[in-house]
Amino acid sequence: MASSAANVAPVETFGEKRPAEETPLRSEEGSRGSYRFKNKRMRKGHAETSTILKTNGSNEEILLEDVKALLKGLNLEKDVAAELPELRSEAEITIKELSSTGDGLGFQEGSTSDQVYVVPFTAPGDTVTAKVFKHDQKDKISMADFVKVTTPSPHRDASLVNCPYFASCSGCQFQMLPYDYQLTHKRTIVEKAYKNFSQLPPELIPTIGDTIGSPLQYGYRTKLTPHFDGPPDSRRSDGRNGIRRKFQEVPPIGFMKKGTRITIDIEDCPIGTEAIRNGNKRERKRVANELDKYHKGATLLLRESTERISKKEYDASEEQDPDVVIEDRGDHLHRKTCVTDPNAKTTEYIDDFQFVNPAGSFFQNNNSILPKFTQYIRDHILPPASDHKVKHLIDAYSGSGLFTITLSSLFKSSLGIDISSSSINSATHNAEINNLPASTAKFIAADASALFASIDTDAAETVVMIDPPRKGCDESFLRQLVQYGPARIVYVSCNVHTQARDIGALVGGMKGVDGGFGNGEGCYDIESICGFDFFPQTGHVEGVAVLRRKEAKH
Repeated sequence: MASSAANVAPVETFGEKRPAEETPLRSEEGSRGSYRFKNKRMRKGHAETSTILKTNGSNEEILLEDVKALLKGLNLEKDVAAELPELRSEAEITIKELSSTGDGLGFQEGSTSDQVYVVPFTAPGDTVTAKVFKHDQKDKISMADFVKVTTPSPHRDASLVNCPYFASCSGCQFQMLPYDYQLTHKRTIVEKAYKNFSQLPPELIPTIGDTIGSPLQYGYRTKLTPHFDGPPDSRRSDGRNGIRRKFQEVPPIGFMKKGTRITIDIEDCPIGTEAIRNGNKRERKRVANELDKYHKGATLLLRESTERISKKEYDASEEQDPDVVIEDRGDHLHRKTCVTDPNAKTTEYIDDFQFVNPAGSFFQNNNSILPKFTQYIRDHILPPASDHKVKHLIDAYSGSGLFTITLSSLFKSSLGIDISSSSINSATHNAEINNLPASTAKFIAADASALFASIDTDAAETVVMIDPPRKGCDESFLRQLVQYGPARIVYVSCNVHTQARDIGALVGGMKGVDGGFGNGEGCYDIESICGFDFFPQTGHVEGVAVLRRKEAKH
């Protein structure tokens, strides 16, 4: 259902000063956040309180490193007298390269300035018209909105774009680029992450492996969370003042416009699975029909759930759900539906492993790549030599048990550790439904400050698997890990920049920590690093790094 509010141009303001008890109208709020630390998840990263970790892996830090490298590589002559275009004016920008944030970096046509312009939805070789909205002359960075392509890059293929909202919605950055080009670029993201953020000399960083692609480039996301804002006359202070507003019309329901706080109306999202897209249409209609029940903005949950059914047991003529999706999987069928209740249970299959979790909890959002992903880890988690002694797995940050369960057959014992008791409950249930006895795979909740306190397996016979949140591991965890000293570490990360930072500490050493090789000495070598493309069409890449403990000096 198209929203009538979607056709109303948003008001772009910088806000006015008001009494403390009254916040601005939603419709008057500034449409842009601050360039500095606009990513709230990374604003208070582990580097803020650490003497060892030197970066938070924020977009701003990543972008600044890319800009410095670009200027150093081109060795441009500085013209300090060159004038910059006025804010909100348009300028012609020629793009030189893609940054690790997914944005193009370029220079103004006809200008002698070395100011670097950051323009989304562009490719190296493009000349584009862009609308400038911020200058940072200290860091030589100007931020600009994409307006149109003037001269297309040879890498750009407009026929590949599969979404009418592309170049406006903040979800995808690369739909105009061939998939092989996307994968090549994502390898450079991993390379630059280790070059810029690991603080390791080049000889300690192995050649980065090719990024492993997703079997599906569209229709892969098993979870989406579109949202809508409160009524235009609402204020953030309404709740504490007991004010309940009403919607006069259906608000835009979708995702943020790139670089702004403005929500744009998204009727359909082609990177979602078919079941998710069906659920999105159904939820949009429901919100429109129940609009009088809403007095503020809300986020909608769309989560795919899979039921595995024998072909003999399924009768399509008796199907009651018009939005259900049936997939033929050879010996059986997968009946896929969209769940919208965060507390309801959803089921996913990875090969023959079954995982049941609350719909609102975290689980990887691209099921199509998970068989490849888990097989890669199975192939690399043990030492190459056949006479190795490793026979125990510790899965820190275990969540609902993805790695503990899929890797358990390789080990005599597998232990999942997490600080969340609800995650431990889900993981324990998942082990049971996959017929894994507690003697083979078990889970415990542990305090973050003493994660390894209850471990009794010999470190020389143990591999530790870690998959932390985007902000990576904190200093306390890394200290505990080094002091425990497992034979191998496999580090999976959705932020290769904080991954590089943390691995730099494990390989290069941490001041004041002796892991058996001397105070401040590194304890590990990097065996391999590889990227996985969990999110095609976007600038995100997942990293997998395998570390082995150094041999003791005699």
